[in-house]
Amino acid sequence: MAIVGGIMVPHPPLIVPEVGRGGESVIEETTASYKKAAEFIKELSPETIVLISPHSIMYSDYLHISPGSEAEGDLGRFNAPSVKMRREYDEELSSLLTDLSKREDIPAGFLGERDPSLDHGTMVPLYFILKEYSDFKLVRTGISGISLKDHYRFGMLINRAASELGRRVAIVASGDLSHKLKEDGPYGFAPEGPLYDEKIMDVMGRAAFDELLDFDPVLLEKSAECGHRSFVVMGGAFDGLSVKTTKYSHQDVTGVGYGICTYEVTGEDTTRLLLAKYEKREQERLAARKASEDAYVSLARKTIETYIRDKHLIDVPKDLPREMYETRAGAFVSLHIKGELRGCIGTIAPTEDCVAKEIIHNAVSASTKDPRFDAVRANELDLLEYSVDVLGEAEDIDSPDLLDVKRYGVIVTQGYKRGLLLPDLEGVDTVDEQIAIAKRKAGISVDDKDVKLQRFEVIRHY
Repeated sequence: MAIVGGIMVPHPPLIVPEVGRGGESVIEETTASYKKAAEFIKELSPETIVLISPHSIMYSDYLHISPGSEAEGDLGRFNAPSVKMRREYDEELSSLLTDLSKREDIPAGFLGERDPSLDHGTMVPLYFILKEYSDFKLVRTGISGISLKDHYRFGMLINRAASELGRRVAIVASGDLSHKLKEDGPYGFAPEGPLYDEKIMDVMGRAAFDELLDFDPVLLEKSAECGHRSFVVMGGAFDGLSVKTTKYSHQDVTGVGYGICTYEVTGEDTTRLLLAKYEKREQERLAARKASEDAYVSLARKTIETYIRDKHLIDVPKDLPREMYETRAGAFVSLHIKGELRGCIGTIAPTEDCVAKEIIHNAVSASTKDPRFDAVRANELDLLEYSVDVLGEAEDIDSPDLLDVKRYGVIVTQGYKRGLLLPDLEGVDTVDEQIAIAKRKAGISVDDKDVKLQRFEVIRHY
């Protein structure tokens, strides 16, 4: 068996005595659990440890695997330069993992290393492991802004690479939980913080790794977690395997959550092909959503699917509701995949002679011309979730007090600069946030008060 087990561990530099200088006593429970996790790695006796660190090299669209034969680092930036370590890399496993990623169309590999030094997300786990066990080579990977599903698939490739090489491999998923657990903590408090910690410890305690893919992106962002993608990669490495789980501890005394679990692989288990189960759930959910779409959304979907697959623009269908031929209005077409924005383009005022044409025009733009994203690919079409906002007429307002984030969108104008934000967007909870985002979209300083404000209502179609 290639993957023999793994551990979920945090990486607070404070926990290292040379850094904490006594302050580590506040997380003594986590320290005790960490030592047990290190002893567990010793019992596994892996030839290679694959360590996923959110503080390694990170890109939005590429998952970095550390290249070369070895790396070293120290905790000097945390005033403990005496804590040094050097580890030899498993070049063969890293290279195969890179090759497999290319073959499976996962953007991962050796490119873009800006700093070869070991990061603290790597060194803190190794500090404890090396006290118990040192007869291993290292593969170090980062995380990325690519989808959670692709992180999971990358984890599956770790298992595949280990199997092809006949390696005994252990996974170390390095990551803190929420950083928003206490008002007096270093990052403050958000209600999403405790919610995330409770949910992640439940999921990881049950080894229900497919459920990691269901976490709301807004919850992940507002909880300010840093380990979720590390945990997803580890979950992918265990896909199809039976694991014995031990949940050791969860602490939140510093305002940051620290959770520790261990996973021992006990054999193959076809009932735990968790990615396949997740994909089936998603197909059923998307099919139900598609079946309930109204004519506005169906038109946007038909437009994009025809344009991406067949490379031509559809004519206005003959069977639409009458108001879609008779009404002129601005419209926005928004695309999401698993809760994450995939494209959004629209018009503030009508540019076509009917709203149906407006939707067709803006649907093509949302799928191919949003400057924040690459054009939608054919293999993404079945994953897209659509909404169409038909805009009412904008009206001038002289005070932000006349805005309501749930009811009104906002247009912010300064000279030739203009930014718009739709109403009732997930993750936008206050008028101040709404105006600030619209300003940033326009290239206007958030602090600049010399702006013109307008509000508008929308009819949102799903």
